[in-house]
Amino acid sequence: MSAFAYLYSELVQYHQTRVSSISELEQRLSSSGYGVGFKVLELLAYRSKENKRETRIMSILQFISSTVWKSLFGRPADSLERSIDHADEYMIFDYNPITSNFVSVHQSSADAYVSGIIAGVLEGAGFSARVSAHTVDVEEGESRNGYAGLPSRKDKAVFLVKFAEKVLQRDAALER
Repeated sequence: MSAFAYLYSELVQYHQTRVSSISELEQRLSSSGYGVGFKVLELLAYRSKENKRETRIMSILQFISSTVWKSLFGRPADSLERSIDHADEYMIFDYNPITSNFVSVHQSSADAYVSGIIAGVLEGAGFSARVSAHTVDVEEGESRNGYAGLPSRKDKAVFLVKFAEKVLQRDAALER
């Protein structure tokens, strides 16, 4: 964990000195995570005993929020939800994102690295999507799923996944 904290802090500092805005920093961190996502997918596919490829949107998102999250962060993501307003949007929630624990920059900037990892996994699996990281306040009474020992956070990371139209059409065709 300390090695990751050091390396990630150095990565953020490297990019901070070369950008002029928060959005540019987020884009660079996301790009850095994108290649990691491709490699993580390749590694997990190689290690898997089942030689199956995910073809459905919910299957790949469950794979990301459970298997990928566990291999990277040692635990699954806190939840996965479909947007009520938009059929092409899904959200992965993390109440204690590892990336924003070790750096002192704007929080959504730090979590952009993870959004890049998610985008890389999705693209490598054949699911074109835009992924963005957002910081949202934790609502009163909201469950923190197993984080009783951690200091109370006022926010959580939400990774918004917006799929391309062709992916939605392919998923609808598979449903028939």
